[in-house]
Amino acid sequence: MIKEELKTKISELLPTATFDETGEWLNVLIDAKEWLPLATQLRNDVSLQFDFLFCVTAVDWKTHLSMVYHLRATQLEHIIVVKAKIADRNNAEIESVCKIWRTAELHELEAYDLMGVKFLHHPGLRRLFLTDDWVGYPLRKDYVDEVNMIKL
Repeated sequence: MIKEELKTKISELLPTATFDETGEWLNVLIDAKEWLPLATQLRNDVSLQFDFLFCVTAVDWKTHLSMVYHLRATQLEHIIVVKAKIADRNNAEIESVCKIWRTAELHELEAYDLMGVKFLHHPGLRRLFLTDDWVGYPLRKDYVDEVNMIKL
């Protein structure tokens, strides 16, 4: 599918979605609360078949966080990027998609550990790299590193 066809189909599934077409792939911009239902439809809709989640990352915009998901339909050979806005930085949470794409499990652990995003219904949410007593989230822009004095 080309970008216009993907936009039309995704707009049918989620009319509140907006789009950014400035990059190589179509970027779908949504609210975090819309993510799980959309993810389920993206995976199960026969005209889309996004069966491979190949990258997940979190972005700190200082005013809010975003989760960024790169999806590929291996049979239909199209790719999209879904950016889910998490408005509440102090209670950053979004539904886990581990049950839809198994590859999400470790990606979500990393985002939890380093950015503080809580993935609801994740099968084993825990620190991945840092110790359990670590305070803060080192990849957030407001994180203060007293030892290395890194200022962003």
